[in-house]
Amino acid sequence: MADRKITYSKVGDNYDTKDPIKKLAQNAARLTANNLRKHNFEEMPDSRGESAYVWKQGDVYMASVIEGLGTKNLVADGTRKITGKTYYDIIAYDTVATIINDLVTVGATPLVLHAYWAIENNEWLYDEELMKNLISGWKKACDIAGVSWGGGETATLKQVVIKGASEFGGSAVGIIRSKKHLITDNKLRPGDRIVLIQSNGINANGISLARAVAKKINGGYGTKLSNGKIYGEALLTKSNIYSKLVQDLQDTNVDIHYISNITGHGVRKIMRARPAFTYTIEKIFKPQEVFVFIQKHAGLSDYEMYETYNMGQDYAIFVSKKDVEKTLRLVQKNKFKAIDAGYVEQGKRQVIVKPKNIVYSSKTLNLR
Repeated sequence: MADRKITYSKVGDNYDTKDPIKKLAQNAARLTANNLRKHNFEEMPDSRGESAYVWKQGDVYMASVIEGLGTKNLVADGTRKITGKTYYDIIAYDTVATIINDLVTVGATPLVLHAYWAIENNEWLYDEELMKNLISGWKKACDIAGVSWGGGETATLKQVVIKGASEFGGSAVGIIRSKKHLITDNKLRPGDRIVLIQSNGINANGISLARAVAKKINGGYGTKLSNGKIYGEALLTKSNIYSKLVQDLQDTNVDIHYISNITGHGVRKIMRARPAFTYTIEKIFKPQEVFVFIQKHAGLSDYEMYETYNMGQDYAIFVSKKDVEKTLRLVQKNKFKAIDAGYVEQGKRQVIVKPKNIVYSSKTLNLR
């Protein structure tokens, strides 16, 4: 009997193939740091392989990042055929969120963000409602992130982008004004607590698998979940933006030891740091209904779901025990939900998710 399971690698994104290439590129990129020194600037080597790159520029540190949304806009296109809404305000918002949430993991305050939109031909621009939603959503997200939208590139890529489709991404630069606010894995210590912030849903990762599920079921994106939402709209829930939260934590002297943005690789990202520590998770948020739906129709185990999706856990903030209560209060003040979820201890590099009896070894996450 044919295997009907839908896995991430089957739908075109295989980390076992991608991650070694990333490491190869990082090793080559490391050698280019000499070019920065020619201008009397200095890279922060500890930021190599992190979500954002940091360099010292005079008395401050600068950080930069580039990110893409992936294929979430294809979900918007498919769901529009059912509801008539464009959803491109959400597509724009989530693209900005994806960029900014990576940038602030190193403690940076966002300054300038640039857009990258690629299309097959200019006919795509004639959809006035979609354009208005796209631009308004991008601006709103920039305002919430506290970043200036500096401009961008709208590339017309006939024969590269397929007809009627589009691609979204961008880059951002931020500033770290004080060395104490620079966040690298050098600050991590055994005994640190892991504060998990609840996600709004799927965000921008694992969408190819989610789209494959839509193709498999009779109702497609219009299929109703047990909570009454249709599948397409459940996938299009807005992501959180964390720049103001990180700024508030720094302003109130919370010493953030590390931040892991739980995106691709799922909760394995909790062990993104280099030190040989064990990350034990004692509490987790219940996954949103959209994850339960995907798991059922894709035929995946808990192990496979938690290595692909955030499963309700969005951002891991590592702080000392004395700062936990303050961190939880500030998360609530910023209208997010968080739990004191676990701890860091000396040991082999792994993530233990106790509520699910899952263990991810270091071999399952080889980013650098």
